[in-house]
Amino acid sequence: MDYNDLKAKKAIEVVQSFMSISKTLAKFTQQNAESLGLTLQQLGILNTIYSSPLITFKEITENLLISKNTASVSLDELVNLGLVELKPSEDDRQKINLILTGQGKEISKKSIQTPASYNAMISALEKISAEDVDTLLRIHKELSKFL
Repeated sequence: MDYNDLKAKKAIEVVQSFMSISKTLAKFTQQNAESLGLTLQQLGILNTIYSSPLITFKEITENLLISKNTASVSLDELVNLGLVELKPSEDDRQKINLILTGQGKEISKKSIQTPASYNAMISALEKISAEDVDTLLRIHKELSKFL
């Protein structure tokens, strides 16, 4: 790629813009997880189980786009913390369903009630016209479709 090319420069600028916003939102989400005594991956797994009861390990890795190793380490810790239980599937004994304990449900609810990343985005979007927000969403959808 010719980094002096105008198209390449614009592409770099757009990618860096997305990365900057993503990094900032991840920081807020990380703070939310840490305030609950969890890692970002653990909170992601916990909230995924909360929103999809009886989800399997494989589905967790697919939904969160994380490796089996990362998911396994995080899940083991969630089980050790008493937040998640493993239950053999009634339909298929080879499948293990992941279920939140009462404490796991409470922590997931707390994380949803104090979503720092969403609150930060709401605050930022309030400073932009509704028309610009709609345009932003439309363009993001188009980019996503083309990528």
